[in-house]
Amino acid sequence: MSEPVLSTRGLKRSFEQGGERIHVLRGVDLDIMPGEIVALLGPSGSGKSTLLQAVGLLEGGFEGSIRLRGEEAADLDDDGRTRLRRELLGFVYQFHHLLPEFNAIENVVLPQLVHGTDAASARTRAEELLSTLGLAKRLDHRPSKLSGGEQQRVAVSRALANRPPLVLADEPTGNLDETTADKVFAEFLSLVRGEGSAALVATHNERLAARMDRVVRLHEGVLQ
Repeated sequence: MSEPVLSTRGLKRSFEQGGERIHVLRGVDLDIMPGEIVALLGPSGSGKSTLLQAVGLLEGGFEGSIRLRGEEAADLDDDGRTRLRRELLGFVYQFHHLLPEFNAIENVVLPQLVHGTDAASARTRAEELLSTLGLAKRLDHRPSKLSGGEQQRVAVSRALANRPPLVLADEPTGNLDETTADKVFAEFLSLVRGEGSAALVATHNERLAARMDRVVRLHEGVLQ
């Protein structure tokens, strides 16, 4: 049996607020296997984004174990955690966070160049991903000239560009109208499955969650 691409044990996070300590994560245990797409359900303020930031190695201040492909993040320095993020993770956020001065294909090429891919291969990969998501005629458009759904499709392509074993998505269609959200989310699932990546997708949408392989619920700082 293969090892989890992501494994957490006893993951905790708390904050000081107005002289009071707020416990957001109280001991999260989670395994995600290669190729598995998992919905992380919970209402706003339940700690979904905090959990994604933890497993994405985007913040410190957490207690417990986070292992990515068997490598313990707590044992690594900043350079080591940066390496894990670069090699193993792709990110999709509620807002697209595209670079406004670059066009669609450049936004997908750039992370590949940072990863060490040569320019020609990076462009071929970007064209392939964007075309799969229906943007073959929009490659040279900057984000301001793209619709909300098109912007998010570029963001999804960017997240998958380096073929990460694990994609972390935080309400990836939360800024879109229901019809566009359904279409973009279906394309997201199809692309992630086609690439063979695993995904942890935070959402409060039960209907979208039902389309994934498994659902976990964050309640009072623990998963159910």
